[in-house]
Amino acid sequence: MLLLLLGIIVLHVTVLVLLFVSTIVSQWLVNGGQTADLWQNCSSGTIFQCLTSSTNEWLQSVQAMMILSIIFSVLSLFLFFCQLFTLTKGGRFYITGIFQILAGLCVMSGAAIFTVRHTDWHQASENTSYGFAYILAWLAFPLALASGIVYVILRKRE
Repeated sequence: MLLLLLGIIVLHVTVLVLLFVSTIVSQWLVNGGQTADLWQNCSSGTIFQCLTSSTNEWLQSVQAMMILSIIFSVLSLFLFFCQLFTLTKGGRFYITGIFQILAGLCVMSGAAIFTVRHTDWHQASENTSYGFAYILAWLAFPLALASGIVYVILRKRE
């Protein structure tokens, strides 16, 4: 049982790290020497320069979804530890699972909106590709969903 709890905590912390990195790092779109993310556009040449990102409504919704996913996941981890010590024997971790599933749905919504609307922000070219932070956001989605489902199925034992 201790090994199972350790595995669940490691999975949850992995999801949290993926969410933090994908939200903070400036690598959602890469085009040669230019990178763009949810917060700023950077260009590296002779002078490294970063400008604030656009104020498009869709970009603000992506920012909100990513921040909400982090909040839900942190709250889910906190609730898991609280329920671990207060839940009665045989009880399920429903609240923890629901918040983790919400985190997964938020990151999926944010990445999907970015996928559909990024061409409104940066014109697509042959050199434009998705960066690793964008891929980490999509990777965090199934892991958060799986973690939430495991929490819902999990029963507390002594």
